[in-house]
Amino acid sequence: MNITELARRLRTNPDELREKLPQLGFDIGAKAIKVDDRLVGKIMYKWGELKKLERLNTKYRKEEKIKLEAVEKVKEVSLPSAITVRDFALKLQLPVNIVIQELMKNGILASLNQQVDYDTASILAEDLGYNVLREDAEVSAGQMTAEEMKTLLGDEDESMLQDRPPVIVVMGHVDHGKTALLDAIRRTHVIEGEAGGITQHIGAYQVERQGRKITCIDTPGHEAFTVMRSRGARVADIAILVVAADDGVQPQTDEVIKIIHAAKLPFVVAVNKIDKPEADVQKTLTQLSERKIIPEAWGGDAVIAEVSAKKNEGIDQLLEMVLLVADMNKDRIRANPDRTAIGTVIESHVNKSEGPVATMLIQSGTLRTNQVLAVNEEMYGRVRAMKDWNGELVKEAPPGMPVRILGFKVAPNVGDVIQVPADGKELKKVRKQYAMERRGTVSVSSGSDEEVESVKKLNVVLKADVLGSLEAIVGTLEKMKAPEVAVEIVGRGLGNVTDSDVLQAEATEGLVLAFNVLATKEADILAREKGVDIVSEKVIYHLFDKVKERLQAMFPPEIIRNDLGRAEILKIFRADKAGQIVGARVSDGHVEVGVNVVVYRGEQPIDEGKVLHLQSGKNEVKDCKHGQECGIKLTCKTTMLTGDNLHFFSEERRERKLQLPV
Repeated sequence: MNITELARRLRTNPDELREKLPQLGFDIGAKAIKVDDRLVGKIMYKWGELKKLERLNTKYRKEEKIKLEAVEKVKEVSLPSAITVRDFALKLQLPVNIVIQELMKNGILASLNQQVDYDTASILAEDLGYNVLREDAEVSAGQMTAEEMKTLLGDEDESMLQDRPPVIVVMGHVDHGKTALLDAIRRTHVIEGEAGGITQHIGAYQVERQGRKITCIDTPGHEAFTVMRSRGARVADIAILVVAADDGVQPQTDEVIKIIHAAKLPFVVAVNKIDKPEADVQKTLTQLSERKIIPEAWGGDAVIAEVSAKKNEGIDQLLEMVLLVADMNKDRIRANPDRTAIGTVIESHVNKSEGPVATMLIQSGTLRTNQVLAVNEEMYGRVRAMKDWNGELVKEAPPGMPVRILGFKVAPNVGDVIQVPADGKELKKVRKQYAMERRGTVSVSSGSDEEVESVKKLNVVLKADVLGSLEAIVGTLEKMKAPEVAVEIVGRGLGNVTDSDVLQAEATEGLVLAFNVLATKEADILAREKGVDIVSEKVIYHLFDKVKERLQAMFPPEIIRNDLGRAEILKIFRADKAGQIVGARVSDGHVEVGVNVVVYRGEQPIDEGKVLHLQSGKNEVKDCKHGQECGIKLTCKTTMLTGDNLHFFSEERRERKLQLPV
């Protein structure tokens, strides 16, 4: 038989087969093309035994010994700012599955091709006993470090700096009234157009109070949009923390407080819904004080405003406090309007009639029409037109102003830093395929045969209306993971669900998630024919609830392993198709009928099975204890030898509820 055909049958590659056949006792050359047909059956049997041993070795091997040996060999490891799990395992000289398991123990579910940052990798390596050094590496394309951004915005001549409008981000728990508050501030009615009363997209607006402009960034209200809120905190100067007086501090409120503190943002607390009969302002303030947010009236430094967004009460006082906090942080809220513009993308999507469109917050300089737009020294387009928050065309945008920009060749990523270069001719033209990969519109899959088998994946093809929503949903789905189950995004993109999305979901045995978009008629018919589920929702948390239900259905019961005892084989009595009968002495613990057993030859596991019968003398017994000799009938097929060891254990299955971090 041709060795390539034999390798295909054995589900391996010819090179591996040639390498391992001599180990199995078959003498063939390193460049052999064929094997004797009479040996094929024997080779397939031996290969099965080899794979069985490898599986048992993976399942029961002494991982600590492997880790210690790896540390002894390597001792010192240098790590870059980001590294894939596969490369990380190679550097540590550890099996990939051990590295993945160690990541799981630290709450990180990562696949072979997924990247982990330096901090995560270094902590893990140090925990395993390695000495860690940091490699000097360039920042990957499309990224800008916090230090570079700070230098760009801060390296200015003090005499050129002027006051700019403060940028406000409104954050808080779902349904605590953030959109209603912005509605009251702007005197508009955005909330009427939002499904379920939840803000779905990030927008930016400007209002004027006391002759001064204030820029407001509107962030989605559901806790799942941590990604967006964190991004909002990076571009904002002041936060408004909204807490409903009738609901008090909630888990998402705690999350927002952590984000604000991490970003070192000055903030004002807006205690909303004070008009409700069940409102309890004092209780809310007490809960805040327990989180070290102590009101000024109580001797603290937290600025508190009591408001009713619904009845438009306390809004002017809130804005006055915002301006007061802005004045207290005046040195931080300045920019040079005469330099070339630099800003951050707040929203990005592709419009059918206008092409790629992005909302950009100008952080320094003044952006003008016809100027070139660059992301990390790559040309993304030219300002064809700019519109303000009212949809009016403008010719220039000073610092602190949000503008909707038309003229991109490719939609930038949300969070990208856009600059106007001094010389546009020196820029590289962005490759469309590269940009699509950065935005995640090209389908990706990080699955691998080597990945931990115990992790069940819910494969999804994700479609959303705008990039802000897509990014935030991806951020949340990636957090929906446990050591046993996780969401795998096998495809993502903007716009309606198409035939190709359905076919991709079918190929991966997954489903299609559609947020705020529809399925085409052809895709709907194809989905029914192929048996592919299309989950379509307009309210974001309803979409996540559907995903959680699917994960719960996949969630395996808890299996608790109880080690019972060990025995040494003294004599082999009989071996047949039903199993083997051996004589053994129980050296530790006890053994019972029906329990599981693993057979060890030295440190190597060679087989596993169950205990069928126990016999002490001529009597059949249910268990044998430490020090007793007994006959044991096992289901194991591998021929045992005198001196082999038996490890006995039982497994208990318990139903459990999936607990997700979001």
